[in-house]
Amino acid sequence: MYYLILIWLATVAFMEGFAYVMHRWVMHGPGWVLHKSHHRPRTGQFELNDLYGAIFAIPSIVLIYGGTVAGWGDWATAVGVGIATYGAIYFGFHDVIVHKRVGHTYVPRSTYMKRIVQAHRMHHALESKKHGISFGFLVAPRIDTLKRQLAESEARLRKPAGIRPAGSTDLPA
Repeated sequence: MYYLILIWLATVAFMEGFAYVMHRWVMHGPGWVLHKSHHRPRTGQFELNDLYGAIFAIPSIVLIYGGTVAGWGDWATAVGVGIATYGAIYFGFHDVIVHKRVGHTYVPRSTYMKRIVQAHRMHHALESKKHGISFGFLVAPRIDTLKRQLAESEARLRKPAGIRPAGSTDLPA
């Protein structure tokens, strides 16, 4: 049982690195076609970027099925549950706390929570898929490091909400 808990924890930790790689080089690369919707004002409950959640859930579902039904072994279940756990943590932090897609009154007070929220908001401050900062989510660089990266970035800063002329929500490719 302990090795299954270790596999589960290792998978959750691994997923932060996987999420960084996917966010930096896929979502802000060839997958920008879906992800750019996340960097624009949302006009409804959903955005094209939400498809990534469904895409990333597939390996979890397959592994849980394989471990519980197809006889692949308990390791497969532990890995599948680890991926699902990371997905739930990500949804809670990213979609609920940072982007407030579910109404709440939570205010980040701990140093850690303030840091990951501010890091993600700084990620969204740039109008570019190429010159971004802070691609991880549960692990974020120090804010002074991000401020320096933001100042050194070649990308334009987004204008504050309400400044753009009507209909000009497109971001440069």
